[in-house]
Amino acid sequence: MSAEVGFARCGPISVVERRRPSSDASMDLQGKELEDAFDDFLQTPILGRKKKKPELDIEAGGEDLEQGKIRVNVEPHQAASRGDASAKMGPSGEAICGGGQSQSMQPQVVWGFCLLRGLPGRPMGDLHVAEIRIIHGKEFFIQSCGGYFGGSLFLSLELDGKVAFFGIFDSHNGDAVAKQLQKNLFNNIVNEGGVWSDPAGATRDAYLLTDRHILDSTEKGGSTAVTAMVCELGGRLIVANLGDSRAVLCKNGKAELVSVKHDPTRPVEKANIETRGGHVTRFPGDQLRVDGKLAVTRAFGDKEMKEHISARPDVADIVIDLSCHFLVLGSNGLFSMFDDQEVVDSVKETDDPVKAARQLVEEARRRLCEDDISCIVVKFQEV
Repeated sequence: MSAEVGFARCGPISVVERRRPSSDASMDLQGKELEDAFDDFLQTPILGRKKKKPELDIEAGGEDLEQGKIRVNVEPHQAASRGDASAKMGPSGEAICGGGQSQSMQPQVVWGFCLLRGLPGRPMGDLHVAEIRIIHGKEFFIQSCGGYFGGSLFLSLELDGKVAFFGIFDSHNGDAVAKQLQKNLFNNIVNEGGVWSDPAGATRDAYLLTDRHILDSTEKGGSTAVTAMVCELGGRLIVANLGDSRAVLCKNGKAELVSVKHDPTRPVEKANIETRGGHVTRFPGDQLRVDGKLAVTRAFGDKEMKEHISARPDVADIVIDLSCHFLVLGSNGLFSMFDDQEVVDSVKETDDPVKAARQLVEEARRRLCEDDISCIVVKFQEV
């Protein structure tokens, strides 16, 4: 653990935002002084009890990727699940399911996923990610201090910890954009910095950066997204989304929607489209669409419509405690067939998240969903 600090006289420390300090206002702070300063941050209550401080000498197998000042290892016991379902689907379109679990992570996460192609003969447009990473990196903090003299405190701290990443990417007009998201989005979140100090801000910035890269490299197509990041340090759940894919949290047995639907039926979204010079129309027998084409108001890609739609996500920052039982991520194909409480009640019927995801996907198909259907169930457990 190491730190850099520039300070004025101030009161107790509490981390409020991520920012890089100037290099000419630093000195070394070592040992117990630094640990005391960040004791509250590193021991944030998780699942009803104090979390132990991270061990900063974590060793992990696999390829060590140098990414600026951040080093990322995929945890050796749980290889990344980056499912290209279209490559695995047979002619009969059987569901593709799988899962995994964390080890020595608090909160413990156990997950299952299931993907099912829509109409026969049409390529699968949904992709997913489910993986755990060990993040090694330098975090920068700035604290505005009160007291008689005021002033600010700048610190940088070497922190290691585990992060679980989950995402569903529902593409349209080809899967090129979804493939880029599957490959790059979580790398960009990590590279933004602030995974520990401001994970919601890092996620928001990475969404916008990823969209700019997609627009520079992809001429056609787009994708919605719903992602979840479980951060070991601080016990936080960061959910972000664009479009009509959805995230539902089971809290005290009740469904709590933690994503925002971005489509023209919401007055605020319709107003945003019109403010940007677009229009919302409905053809007979069809749903509302942006410029008569797109059924969502926010998405990655869609270069020809980018003046009228946005890639700015809605982000929820949630502290995981004993009231949080599990999270369900799903594409529009899933949630168009269920209300949120139905989904939660179905998952509660089994302890196996793979079985829970499969049950939801298969029931959506029985209800005559013709769209691609994707689901990830993430259960939280106390170690």
